Amino acid sequence: EGTAVGRINGLTIVDRGYYLFGKPAVISSRTAPGREGVVNIEREAGLSGGHHDKGVFILEGFIKSRYTRTFPLSVYATLCFEQSYGDVDGDSASSAELLALLSALADIPLRQDIAVTGSVNSMGEIQPVGCITEKVEGFFRICKRTGFSGTQGVIIPAVNTVHLSADSEVADAVRKRNFHVYPVRTVDEALELLSGMEAGTFNYLIEQKLRSMADVMKKYKC
Repeated sequence: EGTAVGRINGLTIVDRGYYLFGKPAVISSRTAPGREGVVNIEREAGLSGGHHDKGVFILEGFIKSRYTRTFPLSVYATLCFEQSYGDVDGDSASSAELLALLSALADIPLRQDIAVTGSVNSMGEIQPVGCITEKVEGFFRICKRTGFSGTQGVIIPAVNTVHLSADSEVADAVRKRNFHVYPVRTVDEALELLSGMEAGTFNYLIEQKLRSMADVMKKYKC
């Protein structure tokens, strides 16, 4: 419930061999002027697999190509799976990580009653992921246990809708509008759903923040 800056609910999978289930995870981001770029805390702690590392590198490339073509990227930004002490791999959380990072940069809060899954490419397009049904059902069960508000739901890649085969309880809740499934094709679509703000305005605020960080670094000759 509510909103928060630089924080989002990601949809992850826990694989125990014979058993496979969805588990929501809080992903957070913080930003400040600096030269380090996007720092993957999971990687620094030795908990990030190669596919996850690749996803984070793609995020930094997206930030540079969209927002900082006329000035240098001068940011220290962290990405972290909160209270996660096991290995993290795959790029299915890369869209959630990017959204948390953009929220931190713009200082604009995102809805906390929606969880997100989806891989993102360097053009900001949301790509399909595996285990979509388990991820949706995992967040649904959390919402059911805490009590439906009528606004809770999940953002999934539009191309994954044909793979979603949730059980009848989830389908019934969606029909009754107690729970929602939002298919998206781009990061901008997800931004608008989570912030209630037009993507153009959101992106403008991000560019201005990054430009001001570059000015701070230049001023202090960092």
